[in-house]
Amino acid sequence: MGSTPPVFIGAEEVEKHLHRASLLLPALEAALANFSAGAAGGVVQPVRTVVPVHRHGGFLGVMPAYSAADDALTTKLVTFYEHKKDSSVPSHQATVLLFDPRNGSLKAVLDGSVITAKRTAAVSAIATKLLMPAFAEVLCILGAGVQAYSHYDIFTELFTFKEVRIWNRTKEKAVKFANSVNGPVQVCSSAQEAVTGADVIITVTMATTPILFGDWVKPGAHVNAVGASRPDWRELDDELMKNCVLFVDSREAALKESGDVILSGAEIFAELGEVVKGTKPALPEKTTVFKSLGMAVEDTVAAKFVYDSWSAGN
Repeated sequence: MGSTPPVFIGAEEVEKHLHRASLLLPALEAALANFSAGAAGGVVQPVRTVVPVHRHGGFLGVMPAYSAADDALTTKLVTFYEHKKDSSVPSHQATVLLFDPRNGSLKAVLDGSVITAKRTAAVSAIATKLLMPAFAEVLCILGAGVQAYSHYDIFTELFTFKEVRIWNRTKEKAVKFANSVNGPVQVCSSAQEAVTGADVIITVTMATTPILFGDWVKPGAHVNAVGASRPDWRELDDELMKNCVLFVDSREAALKESGDVILSGAEIFAELGEVVKGTKPALPEKTTVFKSLGMAVEDTVAAKFVYDSWSAGN
């Protein structure tokens, strides 16, 4: 491992160097475009390996990537547990290992939970900037976990909504969310109430069956579908999936991992990176869905950003 032991950069320190998810936007836009450029883009990233832990209702995901443009090599290890009786433990926990690509030495071990929350929200914001309708006034968030907070932060920083609504399966968490964020948030008693008339919808739930139905969605709205990362889990119904223009982060991953894509048989129109590059149109006048599974290269550029910032301060 070389003579220098790896540094450990904990959650608090990661948060300090990544206080706003929007700091990642340039690096993430480049990474998405590079990924979708194939071999020429220099991103080497297999679809994540997932180990089910049936006995405890959990999963371990392994997400390695190398980005030539950044000369950065990382692996993220992420656990996600569906039915947590102990809600003091988050549903998702993660660690990112950052290697020196020149010799394979482990340079840093970073808390991956803050990185995951921020990079995911930043990628949703990139999709929204490209795909949302021209005069978007109402933002709706379904779910009130870690991702709801990170999405709210960057969405209210980058866009101007007249109204923000939230719904969560357990209402107490939605109320807590509304009370703890900076701006006004309307807590809705049903998902349908939250979604009706919304221009931008974010689903960040642990749902395994649909909680968002095409019937409810305003024509021309944009949906960021972030939960349901297993081939048999759903957040969106067939009607929505089949009547939208569907964008994904990775075609290969969506066809292997996304229950919403696989089980609906919906056709993928483009990868987000193709839209960033300008090789596919965005079609913001249509009803659009961005199915976000999260990609290892997003963690790579985020971990490099944090490590570089940490190094500059040390």
